[in-house]
Amino acid sequence: MSFNSSDSPIDSFLKYYNRAEELKIKTANAMQLATVDDDNHPRVRTVLFKGLLRGGFSFYTNYNSIKAQQLNSNPKVSALFFWTEMDIQIRLNGVCAKSTREESEQYFSSRPRESQLGAWASQQSEKLQSYQELELRYKELEKKFFGKPIPCPEHWGGYLIKPTEIEFWFGKVGRMHERYLYQFINMGWKLSLLNP
Repeated sequence: MSFNSSDSPIDSFLKYYNRAEELKIKTANAMQLATVDDDNHPRVRTVLFKGLLRGGFSFYTNYNSIKAQQLNSNPKVSALFFWTEMDIQIRLNGVCAKSTREESEQYFSSRPRESQLGAWASQQSEKLQSYQELELRYKELEKKFFGKPIPCPEHWGGYLIKPTEIEFWFGKVGRMHERYLYQFINMGWKLSLLNP
């Protein structure tokens, strides 16, 4: 699958992402997300990409989490997809903004019931006395919502990364990698070819 420089970077991303899914790569939607804290210390973790929404790369999380606190202070992020089976890496830089409440609720309703309960049970990033404490909270919520639809918690929802840069990296023998960098400048994408 060769790179087509006439495609938009979003179209190119979708082409490779869809190929990763066709190949049944287990971690096709795993996206490494880097944020920074108030002291400019970076933090990186894996979140799950949940599709393009209004031109942004979407993911969902607890709004009380450390990542959400950091996004409130500094919405600039970097994210990375790496599919070793395809020897392709796609990196993007951009600015994060919250999804609408309607978008978050719509996605939440599509999640497995266990994941819905987990969103209520987890006080993400807070310290636990024991794992049993979390399990007990989960069981209490199972009883509370038994036979009822589970609403989306106010403290849970989506983010969209609006990209300002998207880089495509293709691994080659002898470190002769191909790198194509798109930068959003003056309301349009500018493409550059980079040394490996």
